[in-house]
Amino acid sequence: MTVALPETSRPAGPPTADRRRSLIEGRLLVLAAIVMSALTLRVAVTAFTPLAEEIGEHIGYSTAVVGVFGMIPTLMFSVTGLLTPLLVRRIGLEWTVLAAMAAAGIGMLARVLVSETVGLLLFSALALGGMGIGNIVVPPLVKRYFPDRLATVSALYITMVQIGTVIPALVAVPLAESYGWRVSLGVWALLGFAAAVPWMGVLWNRRGAAVADTTGLPGASTGPAPKVWRSPLAWGMSAMFGMTSLTTYSVFTWLPTILSDAGADAAFGGSMVALFALMGLIAALTAPTVAARMTNPFPVAVGCAVCFLVAFAGLLIAPMSAPVLWVVILGLGPSTFPMALTLINLRTRTPAGSAALSGFTQGVGYALACIGPLVFGMLHTVTGGWAAPFALLAASVVVLLIGAWQACKPRLLEDGPAGG
Repeated sequence: MTVALPETSRPAGPPTADRRRSLIEGRLLVLAAIVMSALTLRVAVTAFTPLAEEIGEHIGYSTAVVGVFGMIPTLMFSVTGLLTPLLVRRIGLEWTVLAAMAAAGIGMLARVLVSETVGLLLFSALALGGMGIGNIVVPPLVKRYFPDRLATVSALYITMVQIGTVIPALVAVPLAESYGWRVSLGVWALLGFAAAVPWMGVLWNRRGAAVADTTGLPGASTGPAPKVWRSPLAWGMSAMFGMTSLTTYSVFTWLPTILSDAGADAAFGGSMVALFALMGLIAALTAPTVAARMTNPFPVAVGCAVCFLVAFAGLLIAPMSAPVLWVVILGLGPSTFPMALTLINLRTRTPAGSAALSGFTQGVGYALACIGPLVFGMLHTVTGGWAAPFALLAASVVVLLIGAWQACKPRLLEDGPAGG
């Protein structure tokens, strides 16, 4: 099986039957690689959160350190968002994602072998750094290999991200009760290593290729990277993405504690984190298609903001009166996450533009988001309640809407500041 490559010596004209077959087979291998990578992009986060207190008892860190662990994902995603475009220009998209999956697997495995907080933090950062690189390169990989199926493949890979978010949270506590927290946390390293395998196949099939484009389809050329720092579109996308992530990771980190303070047990808190992530599947299946079909999907962002605010009020005022309802409504709010990832490709012409916008959006966005879990916890510690932390999240929703107003406008990044 080989990936068909456009060559400068190949004569113009329609592809032969053999080339069409090779093209289809190559795209299927890439699709499998994208799916496996997407499954890996969140497991290190949601496998840890339900076990944070138990791990702290064994390792010896305080509850305050939980906020630091909650900040690491967004911090690493931010750093890798800003650095990954440089790495991509040096070694290419495929080698970059292969390295990312290897780093994720090594970090997840190594962190369960340590017995001190520093080691756990460092190897968690390595795993999350690999996942952060994966976050950046998957959208341009979709644009490179599937420019004719952007909405469909985007929906598929974002759904895989959500599945990889839900399952670890759902099974973390039962696995820990049966086999211990190290097994519960470390088993996900296998997924990282497995995700690297199909990329090895893609690179093996591409050996000797002189060009980067592998699709042979219109719109798949790379082109120069645009200057994202000057684009209102890019800044709006970053605000929309960043505030969605700030809220999401604050919820992942603190929802079990919020419910525990209201009288729930640890298993129930873990199941609510899983439910929150599960609701993201609905968004993953629908938001990319909606974003692709609407000229301006800003009304969707308004609906998401309403969901956020209603859920905040419910969890603050009467958390255990209808916790499932509050979490279901809360889980619909981050529909702006898959919408933003889809807009990265819809608002760019080329994989180079997609990579630049993806790196900027996620780098700046996660930089804004990384303070969320930490400040949320600090506000709770200082005030002794949850009103101030939820006020922080409500303010982030306002910023989200301001960013979405810019991000949703129908224009292209490559058109420059006037168009973007």
